Parts: sequence; structure tokens; C-alpha cells
Amino acid sequence: MVLQLYDTLTRTKQPFEPLESRKASIYSCGPTVYRDVHIGNLRTYLLADWLRRVLEAQDFQVQHVKNITDVGHMRQELLDRGEDKVIAAAIAAGKTPAEIAEHYTKSFLRDEKALNIRPAHEFPRATDHISHMIEMIETLIEKELAYEVSGNVYYRVERFLEYGKLSGNTGEGLLEGVRGEADPLKENARDFSLWKAAEKGRVAKWPSPWGDGFPGWHIECSAMSTHLLGERFDFHTGGVDNIFPHHEDEIAQSEGALGHRVVRHWVHGQHLLVDGLKMAKSTGNVYTLSQLIDRGFEPMAFRYLCATVHYRKRLNFTFESLRAASAGLSKLRQEAFQAAGANGEDTGVSDGSAWEEAFWDALKDDLHLPRALAAVWGLVRSEASPRVKTRLLRDFDEVLGFDLLPQPSEVPQAVRALVDERQELRKREDFAPADALRKRVREAGYEVRDVREGLAIVPRATSAPSDMGVLHSSDDVPSFLEEPDEFDFSVILTGRDDLEGLRRAASAVLAQSDGHRIELIIVDNGSSDGTADWLFELTQQEDRVRAITCDHNIGIGAARNCGLRAATGTIVVLLDTSVEPTDEFLKQIAVALEDGTTGIVGPFGVNSEDMREFEDAPGPEVDAVEGYLMAFRRSLVREVGLMDEKFRFYRHLDLDYSLAMRERGYRNRIVPDLPLRRHAHTDWERTPEDERDRLSKRNFYRFLKKYGHSTDLLLAKSK
Repeated sequence: MVLQLYDTLTRTKQPFEPLESRKASIYSCGPTVYRDVHIGNLRTYLLADWLRRVLEAQDFQVQHVKNITDVGHMRQELLDRGEDKVIAAAIAAGKTPAEIAEHYTKSFLRDEKALNIRPAHEFPRATDHISHMIEMIETLIEKELAYEVSGNVYYRVERFLEYGKLSGNTGEGLLEGVRGEADPLKENARDFSLWKAAEKGRVAKWPSPWGDGFPGWHIECSAMSTHLLGERFDFHTGGVDNIFPHHEDEIAQSEGALGHRVVRHWVHGQHLLVDGLKMAKSTGNVYTLSQLIDRGFEPMAFRYLCATVHYRKRLNFTFESLRAASAGLSKLRQEAFQAAGANGEDTGVSDGSAWEEAFWDALKDDLHLPRALAAVWGLVRSEASPRVKTRLLRDFDEVLGFDLLPQPSEVPQAVRALVDERQELRKREDFAPADALRKRVREAGYEVRDVREGLAIVPRATSAPSDMGVLHSSDDVPSFLEEPDEFDFSVILTGRDDLEGLRRAASAVLAQSDGHRIELIIVDNGSSDGTADWLFELTQQEDRVRAITCDHNIGIGAARNCGLRAATGTIVVLLDTSVEPTDEFLKQIAVALEDGTTGIVGPFGVNSEDMREFEDAPGPEVDAVEGYLMAFRRSLVREVGLMDEKFRFYRHLDLDYSLAMRERGYRNRIVPDLPLRRHAHTDWERTPEDERDRLSKRNFYRFLKKYGHSTDLLLAKSK
């Protein structure tokens, strides 16, 4: 069976027919080195690695090129604004762009090595190929496919009649796949930048026929790929997010300049999601390989996890799935070690050929790693002899890259002696010292397994980091909502990477709580700034504090629900880290909630006339209490329910819960003059403006869908 791969351009599986016999050329879009690559990037690089390994295992001579973009322009709208992320990162760190690029290039190469990704044969850096980019741009201008305006050069999209054939983005209404202000220098809004004039004071710039400037992101890959691999090459790999505009623009540039098709097969890997969501810095679900290692995971566990999902399907990353992958890889290594270390004649029932055929059939069918992995497990569980298993596992691992049989595979003699002694003790039913020897065997890194032939000594299974006490969702928190009250107040603080704010708010609450029976529940919502260590120390020193630690950012709605499920106080106080109580405040809250018709109380409230615009309101009654400080009787949670966990960002969550109270007939009231000090809101301050707008609009429409037609709940409509 010939290797067949799905080609994004033709949208069909295509047989691989090399341009040159027994040779294969691959160009992979590599990193833009202004930050560490994340695990979504690494999944795409693993795809290219598995493609290369399959080809090399079939005796193809592969030439693999993976670029390093050390100029910037990760997003086209940043280029059009004259911004450069490498330079921005350099300024922030007090370093030159070259120093920043070198630092993150080394980090990227370390990550690839840790994942056993074979190094590309060449890693061209964009800054080393400026001359080739200029040459291609000049050719495009000569062919009237590009034009220059005030030192800027743009691609004339309407002249390339096949524009959009890769992505399907065609038509007059098509913009260049980006947001941002229109560039008045362009002939057409669809045109994209090939060369940008350097603004005053810019460091990274190069001379050109059009003046000092810097290249567009897309021209870099066109110039480097054709310079290093020739006018035609076999494979171009990347993620689906590269299809448009990057790879669409590459086709326009390369084919426009050369006059013919350049890439034979376009291979794109699907997104990696985290807990069902696209990775985004604002949601705190962007993970790097080093962060997984810091949590105790072996890098190869991530490689194994990626192999369990076909590259054209979305992979939903969770820490539970990574733990399962870690356990699966460890078990597979044990099976491989046991087969390699087995003695005796080659007397298996099966020669393993059926599993070998299944393995390669799967790989040749669009790199179907999950089916190939199933064939591997079928082999190790089969009746094939240890010798056959070992031979095939070594061959399979040349493609899988799991490091299944690291050398040496012999059990140390000292360990064998411990096992022999333990067996003699067990025969005499002297179990206590036998168990002690078993412990010593495990401490040496091995364990004993009962097999059909007797005993097998294998490496001890690599344990995935324990998740004891670490939660994956609010459902993991035992609910005490039906339990009787144990405290006067349950004060709930949630924070993510806001150690300073948590410390300040926690200290204020504990200092001002004299005379009340309180519990302070602190929810660490996936922090990586040392919050977990501080929380552990605090709980050792202060018995009024309970800690809930989440293994990732589960969103503000879910994080607050963790606290609500765990709370046992008569009154629940949801406190934001931006609020610092400066004097006794709990008594005033208790008094305000004595009225049984009251739902939520707090110091800040808003009113609306149409559910679309809410304005600050002095009270005493308001439509909604703002989420900086909300207090209510715990018993109401049983009636109203928990918070809506679809609100991952904090905006409008308070409106949603306040209206849920009003819907059930309760009034929301302002408690004036609560003694407190306001501080900057961490989530607001650290979220970029455009991302704040996007998340806020998403929450607004979610809220509006629920309550947009319920204006009768508003005070303005009930008067």
C-alpha cells in the first residue's frame, strides 16, 4: 500500500508520488521566537516528525527544512500596524531583538529534543534570508503582482486568479483575514504586505530598493522554502491556523513569482484544545512543555497523548488525559522491557506479521497513529514470542519515537539477587522480610510481575504526578449545600496568578473577623506563580483557611462554584482580590441580610432600563450587585442554583446571578459605606484590550440570551 495523505488543497487523500525517486522534501512552518512555544505548536511539530519518520522508515532520503522566524509578525494585523512582537518582547526584557530571538530559539530546540523530535536538516532564520525575500518581491513587482507605495510593497491579490484555492476564502468581500484598521495605502483591502517601511527609531530594519524596512511574514516562508528546497517540493506542513492567511498568501507569492505549482502536498494538523477551549493567554489555558514538566510529567507522555488522536481531529488536552497517556506509555515500556529481557527459545504461536501489516496499513492511511498504536498493543498482548515482539517493537518505535527500549535493557545483577532472595522467603511463607525486599526492589526502580513463564522483572512504572487534592472541575468538590451551617460566614476568594492580591485580601479578612465564626475558602484557579506553596503554608498556620487547588484555569464561574459547594457558613461572601476590607465589615453584611426578602447585598450596584446598558446606582435597591463583593444567605444557593459556569471571564457573571435572584422574587440591595479599599483588578489589567472586548461581548450576549426578554425583572419596569 502506497502512503496516502490528505491534501488540504484538493481536500482528498492523495497517494504520495515523490518528485524524485526515493527522495522526499518537507518544509515546516517553525516558531516565531518571541516566546516559548506552547503544546499546540508542539503537536504540529510532532505531525511533521511522524511524517518524516514514516518516510525514513520506508527508505526515503528526506530533506527537512523548518524555519525560525526571528523578525516577528506573528499576526498580520500587527504587521499592518507596524508592530513586531520580537521587538516588543526585547524592549520589555531590556534586550536586543537578536538576544530575545536566540533565547527562545534555544528553548524551542530543547523542547523538540525533549519530545524526541528529530532535528530538521536546516533551521533557516528569516534574518539570514532578507536578500532572497527582496529578490522574490522584485520579481512580483516585475510581473505586476505587487506594487510599491511610500516604501511599502503590497501583493495585488486580484491579479492572482487562484487566490483562495487553499482556504476557500474568495470573493470581493474577502479581507485579508485580519481585524484592525484598513491601510489607506493599499489599492484593495484584500492586498497584503510584502515589505513594510521602517518607522522612525526601529531597530530591526534592512536596506531595500524601496528604502529601509522589514519583510512581511508570508514572504519569509516563500523565499526560504524555494531557496532551500527548490522550485518544487513534496510536503508543506503546519497547523490549520496557518491555512489562511499565511499559506494562502504563500501560494500567491511562490506560484506568482515562479509561474507554477510549488508544493505537492499541503498537510495541516488540527487544533489542540484545553478542556474543550482554544488556548488563549486571557483564559490562562496556554501550557508550555516546561510547565508540564514542572507538574511532574515526562515529556514523552505528551508525545504519546498526541499519538492517540488523529492529526486531522482536534485533540482535547486535559491533565486527566495526560495522566492516562503517562500510564499507558509506562505500561508499554514495561511490556517492551519484559519481552527484551525474556530468555528461552523463539517459540511463539504468532510471527507477528499480522500486527506488522496492521501497523503499516494504519500509517500509510493518512498517518493514522491511533490505529497504529492499537496494533502495537495488539502485538504485546499476542502470542508472538519475546524475540519477535522485541524486533517489531524496535521497528515500530523508529516511527513512534517513544523510546520504548532504552539501552541497556538488562536488569542489574544486584536487583536480580534481591528478587531471588525474596522468592526464597515467599516459599518459606516468611512474608514480612519478603515484603521488605520487594520495597527495596521498587526503590531500585524495578518491580516483579507474575507471567506465564514464572516471574518477570521490569522497570517500575513511571508514575504520573498525583492529583490528590487537585481538582479538575467544580464537580470534584464535595457539596455541603444540604449540610447544616457550621460557621457564621464563608468568605470565598478566587485567584489565578494573583498572589499579591490573594495575600492582601486574605490578610484583611482574617484580621477583621474577630467575634465571628468564619471560614476563609481560597480557590487557586490554576496559578503558576507560587500561589499553591503560599496556600499550603497558610493552611498550616491558620485553621480558619481552607484551600481548593485547581489544576488549570476552570473559569471564574466554576471557581466560585468550587467555593459555594464547599461553604458551610450561614452567609456566603464572594470577595474579589481587588477589594481589601479595612475595618469590621461582616457585621454590616449580616444586618443587611436579616430581611428575608433580600437576595444579594454588596457595596456596588447597577441598574438598567433595557438589559443592555447598566449604570452605577446608589441604591438602596438595585437590579444587580457587582461581583467585587457579593454576599447572600447560603440557603439561597439551594433555591437559585450555582453560578453559570459558561461565564469563564468575570464580566456579566454578577449581573447573571443577580437577575437569577430577582427572578425568584428576591431583592438586591446596596450596603452603603462598607469599609474597604479598592485596588486594580488583575484580570482586567492583564487582559489585552481587544481580548477584553471579545470576552466581554461573548458574556454580554450570553447574558442577553437568558434575560434580554425579561425586562420586567428590572426596577425601572416594575415602578
